[in-house]
Amino acid sequence: MSGDSAAVASFAVTDYVVFALMLLVSAAVGVYYAWVDRGQGSSGDFLTGGRRLTALPVSLSLTASFMSAITVLSNPAEVYRYGANIGYYGLSYAMTMVVTSEIFLPVFYRLAITSTYEYLELRFSRATRLLGTVLFIVQTILYTGVVIYTPALALNQVTGMDLWGAVISTGVVCTFYCTMGGLRAVVWTDVFQLGVMVAGFLSVIIRSVVVQGGILPVISDSRDGGRLNFGDFDTSPLRRHTFWTITVGGTFVWISIYGINQAQVQRYVSCKSVTHARLSLYINLVGLWSILLCSVFAGMCLFSVYKKCDPWTARRVSQPDQLMPYLVMDLLGDYPGLPGLFVAAAFSGSLSTVSSSISALAAVTVEDLIKPYTKMSERHLAWTSKGLSVLYGVMCIGMAGLASLMGGALQAVISIFGIIGGPLLGVFTLGILCPMANSKGALSGLVSGLVVSLWVGIGAQVYPPSPEMSRPLSLTTQGCNFTHAESLNWTSGALPTQPASFSAASAQHTQPLLADSWYAVSYLYFSPIGTITAVSVGLLVSLLTGGWKQKVVSRLTLMKEDTNLYHLFRLVKDRVARRTGELDLATGREKSGSTNRAFCDVELDLTKCSFPT
Repeated sequence: MSGDSAAVASFAVTDYVVFALMLLVSAAVGVYYAWVDRGQGSSGDFLTGGRRLTALPVSLSLTASFMSAITVLSNPAEVYRYGANIGYYGLSYAMTMVVTSEIFLPVFYRLAITSTYEYLELRFSRATRLLGTVLFIVQTILYTGVVIYTPALALNQVTGMDLWGAVISTGVVCTFYCTMGGLRAVVWTDVFQLGVMVAGFLSVIIRSVVVQGGILPVISDSRDGGRLNFGDFDTSPLRRHTFWTITVGGTFVWISIYGINQAQVQRYVSCKSVTHARLSLYINLVGLWSILLCSVFAGMCLFSVYKKCDPWTARRVSQPDQLMPYLVMDLLGDYPGLPGLFVAAAFSGSLSTVSSSISALAAVTVEDLIKPYTKMSERHLAWTSKGLSVLYGVMCIGMAGLASLMGGALQAVISIFGIIGGPLLGVFTLGILCPMANSKGALSGLVSGLVVSLWVGIGAQVYPPSPEMSRPLSLTTQGCNFTHAESLNWTSGALPTQPASFSAASAQHTQPLLADSWYAVSYLYFSPIGTITAVSVGLLVSLLTGGWKQKVVSRLTLMKEDTNLYHLFRLVKDRVARRTGELDLATGREKSGSTNRAFCDVELDLTKCSFPT
């Protein structure tokens, strides 16, 4: 397919109208909840929605929070370049929900806390809580800046949409409805934005399928191009994406998001009962699966359309993230409003993530950094929460400006999510599952986990892994028929596909000993490395400093009554007991014993048997 039309097509008035509508509806929800909740002055109501939300909106909001524009733009590009095995994330999502609902949710719900880091002080010490809070704030601001900037850049270069106009308008609208309406506004705008994301994905998928002549051609093209690489069960931890790195590493990353991240915990703790909270997690799983399916299939469509002429190698786009917008302008450019819908979908992903972050940052700051040290009234605290929402909104827009300077460090910032989330997950695991863990152990575990995961993460950034480990799949420009003027610079088109190998080759002479082993570990393993280090060091230090003598309040750890598994076991046991009570076992045994001589008791008594020696 020629890319000529993409060069011509750009954003039309209708596209801007669709995009503006999405921002307007989001802002209107904030105004509505500010009006409805005007009588409630407490910061707790503002930050937890008054604990009266039901399972459905919360579950959709949980799905939307971390399905950012990075999902809409990067997942399809990932499938296009490396194959569809990221579909295995579906398994890691499922394991995440089970672990979260069985281990973390019951404890946090029972304690009814606004900030998850409050738990660290209740269980360990104030120092652990403060360190946890600071790490969370750093991680979230970094992540949020990237989430605002990435879609703006990708869309600006392909559709010609104004870059800073897009960044600032999303930042301002987000900050506005977070500040006005609190958590309830955030949850309901998320529900709306999730709908927009799915609609945007579907518009691209349906059009691609029509152009390619059905779903089967798309699948067979992907198979022929080696994109359906689901059989990759290589256990090497150095390989970027295999079944094991995605299911094991991915599970740790997602548990650190669903189990302990303030943005997610704040949502399910705002449900009206623990059953609603559990339900919201499992309904959200369906949402995650459908978004994953859409993004993987969109990646397959992308490959099917450009299998003969790769726009990235042909220098039509400068980054893989721009492949999706390029496809949209190419296929949907003649349908006014549809490119706008896709752009709205990408930005909805951003808005929902940024609003969750702003809301979570305000909650953590009020609960962990202001409440313990001041005597403010509830009304004052509510106003402080709103002021903080504005402050953090401005900081995230500022961070987006920094992200523009970092350029290629986007993967690095997302790795930082795993680098910081891993050790934090370790500390919470110590608190909830290990009664012998004490505050000295928790603090040393958190610090050592952070040091180790930062070491491997920064090492991997400085010495990128070789292409044999990441294995990008082949792309071709043989079928391109651009006009001469446009193709002046695509003769050197092979360059973009091998950035890693060049940097690896240039660094070959100075590479340290660890470059091919420790630093080459798949980025998905940064989180498990941090978690395991934090737990093992924490346990060791706790045991050496007398942790086994301490008595922990039972409500701060996981009790067996908290888990569904325990209730299931009890149910089965009761059923069995009832059944056996109905049979008179003594008489039954005599009858069965006498009918079949082979099963006589005596024959099972080994003392009466003689074995030849």
